[in-house]
Amino acid sequence: MRTSQLFTKTRKQAPSDETAINAQLLIKAGFIHKEMAGVYAFLPLGKRVLDNIAQIIREEMNAVGGQEVQMTTLQPKDIFEKTDRWDDAKVDNWFKTKLANGTELGMGLTHEEPIVDALSDYIQSYKDLPLSVYQIQSKFRNELRAKSGLLRGREFLMKDMYSFSRDQAQHDEVYEQIAAAYVRVFDRLGIGDFTYRTYADGGIFTKRFSHEYQTLSDVGEDTIYVDEAKKIAVNEEVYTDENLEKMGLKKEDLVQKRAVEVGNIFPLESKYTDALGVYYIDENGKQQPIIAGCYGIGVSRLVGMLAEHFSDDKGLVWPEAVAPFKVYLARLGDDEAVVAEADKLYNNLTTAGVTVLYDDSDKRPGEKFADSELMGIPYRVVVSGRTVEGGAHELKGRLESEARLVSSDEIVKALS
Repeated sequence: MRTSQLFTKTRKQAPSDETAINAQLLIKAGFIHKEMAGVYAFLPLGKRVLDNIAQIIREEMNAVGGQEVQMTTLQPKDIFEKTDRWDDAKVDNWFKTKLANGTELGMGLTHEEPIVDALSDYIQSYKDLPLSVYQIQSKFRNELRAKSGLLRGREFLMKDMYSFSRDQAQHDEVYEQIAAAYVRVFDRLGIGDFTYRTYADGGIFTKRFSHEYQTLSDVGEDTIYVDEAKKIAVNEEVYTDENLEKMGLKKEDLVQKRAVEVGNIFPLESKYTDALGVYYIDENGKQQPIIAGCYGIGVSRLVGMLAEHFSDDKGLVWPEAVAPFKVYLARLGDDEAVVAEADKLYNNLTTAGVTVLYDDSDKRPGEKFADSELMGIPYRVVVSGRTVEGGAHELKGRLESEARLVSSDEIVKALS
């Protein structure tokens, strides 16, 4: 992409009412637009980051047998009445609406009931299990106080996966496979070293523990207690001596930390499949309950989490795996030889599969360099009259203090 084709521009100041660092940086860099509190639009650069994160998640969910679907945002009332959730006072952040004829509908809060309802046509035999389906879809929650930029929103993108197994043993095996996939996701995003699988309350779903994936952060809303040696943590909501004993953890080994929840996995038992009358027939011809689980990752929240963590006083510092482009190509000047060399390098990099944002604008050099740092693109290449004359161009990593002179062919080779 050329900046001359990009409708967004960087800005020096974020909106005065935006206090979260992640939103300030993303707005200044032209990645997102704030529609209202807790609701953000993703602009071209932000959409590329969002899609890169989603693709990493998609690959890891597919690798453990997940099948991707796209469920509806509008949800019928009757299936939620069967599970006693439509009028549940505990679910107080649900956007609901009505059709013109007065029929009440829910709006994409969660999808346990719709998924089970859809699968009721396809699960009959033990041979149909285990089964895991997932989607990457916008969710809507009527948060009383949306805050922290992308870390807590009223509309957000989420990956939600649902597994269905014939018994507890099979469920446990699937559950751990997906848990391992979560570790791979966070490793690939660059936050694996400080993201912990965290014991949490099973809530209305199960008497067992659920698990959250908590990323250490000073802006986190959650308090967790971390066993750094075992690479596991405990949410304060279940931090009791009795529970620690069940988990095999010792209080003296735990350190209190602040964290942001970026994912969670829940055993659902047979709560939803029983309520909606979905069973399977075993080898002996007997009807049996289906054991389910659900697994969420906040995709747009991760954009905010990464922006919050990977940044400095100059701007964003994206990990290569999620950056909107790998290279910021800054052309300095409109001299014919400079334009020709920059265009050639742009074409060679893109042909080699390297994503490039080509700054072909007439901005001053300092402005271009500031833009590349604010946007957090991993590498900056500068083509100027001086570099063309010398036969080598400036190559600099986002966190490197000095540029080095490298030939065009070597730049392509190094970045491919």
